[in-house]
Amino acid sequence: MKENGERELPWICDKCKKKLEPRKVKVSYLSGNFEVELMQCPQCKAVFIAEELALGKMLEVEKGLEDK
Repeated sequence: MKENGERELPWICDKCKKKLEPRKVKVSYLSGNFEVELMQCPQCKAVFIAEELALGKMLEVEKGLEDK
């Protein structure tokens, strides 16, 4: 998040020390497959899921799928 003219720092993979890049990745849950854009390491393919996303939108989708 940028505030008061501050520059947003890039996310860096702890393992590879590479800058994470926004990429489409496949996510599977309860036999469903989804393609979403997340931050991913270009070398080891590790994916970063922000806390806001995990506790917000993803939690809503998870609850919706479990109710079906």
